[in-house]
This record gives sequence, C-alpha cells and structure tokens, in this order.
Amino acid sequence: MDVRDVLGPDGLLARTLDGFSHRRQQLEMAEAIAAVMAQGGSLIAEAGTGTGKTFAYLVPALLSGQKVIVSTGTRNLQDQLFVRDLPRLREAMASPVRAALLKGRANYLCIHRLESALQDSRGHSRDNLRWLLRVRDWSGLTERGDISELSDVPEDAAIWPLVTSTGDNCLGQACDAWSKCHLVEARRRAQEADIVVVNHHLLCADFAIKDDGFGELLPGADAFIIDEAHQLPEVASNFFGNTVSTRQLLELTRDTQTEYHREAGDMPRLLDQLDIVARSARELRLAFGEALRRGSWAEVEAESAALEALEVCVDQLTQLRVLLESIQGRGKGLDSCLARCQTLEGQLRSMISPEEGDQDIRWFETHLQSLRLNRTPLDVAELFQLQMQRHPAAWVFTSATLAVGDSFEHFQRQLGLGDASTQKWDSPFDFPAQGLWFVPRDMPPPQDPGYTAAVVEQAVPILEASNGRAFLLFTSHRALRQAADLLEGRVTFPLLVQGSAPKAELLENFVDHGNAILLGTASFWEGVDVPGAALSVVVIDKLPFASPGDPVLQARLDAIRRHGGNPFMQHQVPLAAIALKQGAGRLIRGTGDRGVLVICDPRLLKKGYGQVFLDAMPAFARTRELDQVLAFFD
Repeated sequence: MDVRDVLGPDGLLARTLDGFSHRRQQLEMAEAIAAVMAQGGSLIAEAGTGTGKTFAYLVPALLSGQKVIVSTGTRNLQDQLFVRDLPRLREAMASPVRAALLKGRANYLCIHRLESALQDSRGHSRDNLRWLLRVRDWSGLTERGDISELSDVPEDAAIWPLVTSTGDNCLGQACDAWSKCHLVEARRRAQEADIVVVNHHLLCADFAIKDDGFGELLPGADAFIIDEAHQLPEVASNFFGNTVSTRQLLELTRDTQTEYHREAGDMPRLLDQLDIVARSARELRLAFGEALRRGSWAEVEAESAALEALEVCVDQLTQLRVLLESIQGRGKGLDSCLARCQTLEGQLRSMISPEEGDQDIRWFETHLQSLRLNRTPLDVAELFQLQMQRHPAAWVFTSATLAVGDSFEHFQRQLGLGDASTQKWDSPFDFPAQGLWFVPRDMPPPQDPGYTAAVVEQAVPILEASNGRAFLLFTSHRALRQAADLLEGRVTFPLLVQGSAPKAELLENFVDHGNAILLGTASFWEGVDVPGAALSVVVIDKLPFASPGDPVLQARLDAIRRHGGNPFMQHQVPLAAIALKQGAGRLIRGTGDRGVLVICDPRLLKKGYGQVFLDAMPAFARTRELDQVLAFFD
C-alpha cells in the first residue's frame, strides 16, 4: 500500500474506520511526508486545524518500514498517540509495526528510591506516609512502573520525588535494582520497537546527553517526526543550558543523609555539614527577596546580599564535597551523592565566574520556596544543527502554527533550518461561515489602568448572548484575577478560574456545565481541545507579546540589535503572532462548530505591525459592530 490507498477518498480508512472522512489536505501532507522519509532531508509542514495531521504522519510512518521516533509537545498528546491513534491505525491497516511509549525518568517508579523511602520513614507527614504505602502496594502489581497508572495518588503529591529518580540521583548500572528497573525495561522496549513515541523534553534530554549511566536514551532512528514543533525551540533552549536550584541542593542533603545511615553512620560531622548546606540553600532563597520574579545576572551582581549568600552556599558545598571524598568507596549511594555534589559545585562556580567569551545568558527565577539559577544559550540554532548531524535521518517538523503569514523564516531561524523544504496546508474548515471575528471599537490603549475593566464590559453582553460557553484568555495573571473579580455577580454562568483547580479538572467541569466561562492564561492558549457547542466564544484581552522584562528575551533582542537587525519585527512580532494564532485556534475544532472570536487590543488595527497578525489568523468573517455579534447567536 501507499498513503493514497489508506487516506484517499476510496481508501482503506474511508471504508473501515468509523468517523473518518477523506481530506485533500491530509492526503497531500501524508504524501509529502512519505517522500521526505523515502528520500531524506527535512520538511517543515504547517497543517491548519482539522487537517488531521496526526494520521498524515502516522500512516507514512507505519508504511515506511523504518525506525521512526515521534516527538510531541506534551505527555497528554503522547498518551493520545500511543493509547488511541496508533492502535486504531494499526488495527485498520493490519499493521505488524511494533510501537513503544517512552517517557522521562520521573514518570517511572524507582525501586531503589522506594526502598530507601520505606526504610527512612522519619519525618514523613501523615499524607506522605499514606501515599508511600499506596505506592508500595502498587509496586508489587505494576508491570511497567508508569506512575500515571496510580491515579488515586495526586500528580502533585510530595511523595513522587521520593520514589522516582532524576538524572542527578539515579545510580545507573551501579544500582542493585538495575536488573528490574522499570526505566531500563521501557528503554529496552523502545530499542526493539519500530515506532517510539516520546516528548520534546525527552528528545532534547537525549540530545543534550544529560543522562549518564544509560548512554543514549533514544534508539537510532531513520526518521524523526516532531509534532507541536513550535514548542521545540524553547524546550531546546532549556536543555542545552544549565539549571541549578535550591531544591536540588536540599534533595542532595536529604539523599546523602539517607545513604549515610545505610552505608556509613560513623561520621557525625557529615550530618552537621548537611544541615549547614541545607540552611545555606534556604538562606540563599531568602536573599533574593519574597517577590516572585525573573531577573538577569546583572541584578544578582548588584545585590550584595544575594551574591554573598551564593558564595557562602558554594563554600559550604565544597566542604561537603571534601567530607564525602574522605569516605569515597563506602557505598554506591554515597559515591553517587559525591558525584552530584561535585557537579552542583562546578555548575554554581561557573555561574558566578563564567569562562571568558561565554555567550550563555545567566538569569534567575524565584518561586515560593525555591530559587533557580539558569544558563541559557543565546541561540540554539547551531547546537540543534549539530544534533541533527549526529542523528542523520529524515526530519519532519509539523504544527498548526509554524508560519507567520506564508513565511516560515522565524521558525527556520530559531533551529537553523534554512535548507529545509516548507509546505503549508490550510484548514478544511469553512471559517467565513463558521466563525465571526470581532474587534471592538473605542477600547483604551492596553497600558491604560482601566483596560481590563473595558475588556470585561465588552465581553459581558457577548457572554449573555452566547449563554456562557466561553474562554476568556489573558496575557497576565493580574488581568485574569481582576477580570474574575469584575465578572463575579455580573453573569449568572459558572465561572471557572485558572489556579482554582487542576487544568484537567477545570476543562472537565467546563464541558460538563455546558454554559461555563473559563478564565485562563498561557497554559490555556494551546493544547486545549473543546469541540462542539460547549465552547462558542473566545475572548483575548491583548496581543500576546512576551514580557519585556524577561531576561532571556532581552538578551536575544540585544543580540539582534547588535547585528543590525530589528528585534521587534524580527522576533517579538512573529513570536506574538504565532501565540495569537494558537489562542484563536481554540474556537473552531470541528466541521460543525460555530463561534465568535473577540480580540480587544486596539493595536491590531492601529499599528503598522497589526497586518502581520491579520495575515496570520484564520479567514473568519470580520466585524466591528456588536450588533452583528449578538445577531450571530440569535
């Protein structure tokens, strides 16, 4: 068979798969992917909502006879591919292709750490002890050790870091439980499979070779298919850089204490030093103040208390390293803690005093109880190209949002893909008939103190006409909270506010209510699928420009400026246009959907760069008259 035999108008899926309908765009995309898989090279493919891009790349992968790695943006999409889409296609096509799901190590139970947690149950809270016993009982039943199987333990339960491993604390082949390790078994299945479904974090972790003890995580492949590829540049930036957090330091002291009681026990001075390191880590967090913020390294150097606390922390870590070196060889666990201590010490020293000519961006971010110190590459294009050369294969990058207008230049520049071929397939949906795009008149400028109140005033009559059934998407948490307060009492529909419950629970409640209003920020702008009448209005408060105070963004804009470029038009506008396209994409998810998109930002029509956003959007019918919006719902 070829892809036309499967996806064509009279193809196998049209005859046998319930709910499948032939789409010209899907078939053309599948043929283009099949060609690049057969001939090699790189393809960047944008497929509008409703194209069916998942089948468009899975069918060629199943027919190719090649080893294929499919990487997705999220674990949810990863599970959807492996649990739903691949089995349906394999059954319909009677395909013998073997598939495997491979997640990051934190998704698998670590037998060694579970045993340590059970032996050292001191200090566990009542909840943690209850969850620990539940994990223990499940550990005797599970075959794969995937912690998502244990749905009655909350995802954010504090017990998970104690019973899963990280690249820092994994003992690798020195572990006593190596022969029955769930992660090793998952990787063995991946080695043997024809199609391996991973996510971008795991893909980049493999590229960055940060998983010593296992060698290369991913098996050699003939083809890489990157779905939700617009997320890849940011993920790659994180993995090609370095992060040291106070949480890592505290986990090191806790794990060292556990291993000390297991393998030594005759050096109380070591316990004292662990307490000192833990205290210095907490004091380091406090030295950065209570406010939650992100800042450049120049701010660290300007705050003597922060810099002094950092140097004290490094000095105490050095003393801990010396003590651990004095008992090296006592046990595998303590030796692993020594290696972690050496790594953290070296990373912190390089943060304080980088090598001459180092181009990495150094910055920090504070959380409620932790501090993260980061080094991020100024540009990942060259680094990513080196990885592609290390993995000679066919490469396919796809998403609903890769182009700005008809240009892929922004995405290509981010990953160094200037030589890749590009193709774009528009959505098969009838956007002019299905959607109406409303830009209100007389909105104040976005910096006006009353702007969010004006957004709410514009939204209320539309929400009443639509009987709720709306997403209100904001570019800041402050605006979201203000809007939630202003809407309380103004509308009779259920209000669901991001942060009041887990994301999955909010979405489930939204669909169940049938007339709810959900208020969200960045995490609801993409990867959220609510087909049907439950979602009929999407209101976006502002054009989603990245925060100008972000230290990584500022460094990259400065670099473009130094090279004579226009950072606003070359970077900020394309980035915001792609984000807006994602937010607008929440509205029409099926051929029977109808709805109204409201973008309140007056800059869309008043600024010269607004045309870039207009060109990027779906071809909805457009209006500036509220009466036409209300009539749409009559």
